[in-house]
Amino acid sequence: MARALIGRPEIVFADEPTGNLDSRSGEALLGFLRYAAGELGQTIVMVTHDPNAASYADRVVFLADGRVVDEVAAPTVGEVLSRMTGLTTTSEEL
Repeated sequence: MARALIGRPEIVFADEPTGNLDSRSGEALLGFLRYAAGELGQTIVMVTHDPNAASYADRVVFLADGRVVDEVAAPTVGEVLSRMTGLTTTSEEL
């Protein structure tokens, strides 16, 4: 992550950035990304399936079958979990 941010790019794309980290390292990385967005003015575009990681965002956009189906500003872990649960579909609904 340091290599991605060292040049202070305007936009950083992070695909599951905490996927292979232990919880402590993951929290530190998410805190740093939050700092980069808030204090350094960088835009972070993060893909994640982790509600905790998503809760660090200013805005969460939910995708299903390649389409935007929902979004929430200033999300909490509980709100992300609730919205994710609402996105599950069964084969009969497809």
